[in-house]
Amino acid sequence: MSIGLSEKQNQILGFIHTDYTALICDGAIRSGKTSIMSFVFIVWAMWKFDQHSFAICGKTVQSAYRNVITPLLGVRYFHKHGYAMQWAWSKHCLTVTRGGKTNYFYVFGGKDESSAALIQGMTLAGVFLDEVALMPRSFVEQALARCSVSGSRFWFNCNPESPNHWFYNEWIKKREEKNAMYLHFEMEDNPSLSSEILKRYQSLYSGVFYDRFIKGLWVLAEGLVYPMFNEKEHVVREVPEAGRYFISIDYGTLNPCSMGLWCLNGKQAVRIAEYYHSGRDTQRQLTDEEYYQALEKLAGERYIEYVVVDPSAASFITCIQKHRKFRVRKAKNEVVNGIRVTTTMLQNKNILFHESCRNTIKEFGLYRWDDKAAEDRVIKENDHAMDDIRYFCNTILKDQINPRQNYSR
Repeated sequence: MSIGLSEKQNQILGFIHTDYTALICDGAIRSGKTSIMSFVFIVWAMWKFDQHSFAICGKTVQSAYRNVITPLLGVRYFHKHGYAMQWAWSKHCLTVTRGGKTNYFYVFGGKDESSAALIQGMTLAGVFLDEVALMPRSFVEQALARCSVSGSRFWFNCNPESPNHWFYNEWIKKREEKNAMYLHFEMEDNPSLSSEILKRYQSLYSGVFYDRFIKGLWVLAEGLVYPMFNEKEHVVREVPEAGRYFISIDYGTLNPCSMGLWCLNGKQAVRIAEYYHSGRDTQRQLTDEEYYQALEKLAGERYIEYVVVDPSAASFITCIQKHRKFRVRKAKNEVVNGIRVTTTMLQNKNILFHESCRNTIKEFGLYRWDDKAAEDRVIKENDHAMDDIRYFCNTILKDQINPRQNYSR
């Protein structure tokens, strides 16, 4: 066993000497998968090929650069053993030279179905797919189809998602017929993590995200989205005397419009008041101007740093900006990632709710996963206060509490 590596990490090293076509590594976050895989991917490519192209794929180019390229550029082994690396942002390409050989590693983002067109037409000797479970099937299959060079291999890395996910069913469950080597990682497989850091990560998640990211299990998201919400722990009677104020809004016309007024003090935010109107229930559809008046009333005389609004509410955003009283921030609207962040905030009691926010408290008891969906999806009912809370947590609060913490993975 190599010094400084766990047994599982050493098995990744051994993959290049096997006859497997693919390597699949899944499991817990921070379990040491990505760093050793990307390192071995480069070593293998430079050992086997010369003047060939390879693909390194992440959910986005930025995430692939952060998770794969940046760590590679700092690996001392490469500098000590004659590897020369040059990154070109203009081409999203890492050029690696060693011992007279040169290969090209192009970085791609596979965030949606349209991304498949980006990789068409290339001829690849290998592909490394980081966070493959976050990529659409069309992109992944297009990348694999480009690997037409003799001896090319597929390298997959991911944290678990739903057991209904296409990658779990088509690759992990069928790994023998795909001739794939499969390694399941737990956090303890990363020798660089101290017991203190292990406990910290274990405290960040609960529910389905704990099972997936800490235990490394492919489990179904079912039942309540926020089972950790507890009125005794998360609902307060007192309003903070001072703090910084924000308002988050899930805009609706016939569907309910939900607004929440937040008081942030240090690392804890309290939802001290709310506005909630359902055009369908009241049989009265309000105009943007009427909603704006409700916004002003909710704010009162307080200075509001930002009003956070769903970016799809274009007309209402224009209305707010027209009045020149509030600064608008368009919300980060990734649903599942936002739920992960909000789960962490609830788990650590970074968000609390005044007892007057009855619509919010009611929705916490009704907001559920759609367990019939093929991928993680919430039932689009009783979700309007839940949405505006998610906007606040994912757009404002996570950066105020710890700007360097990666709450999603």
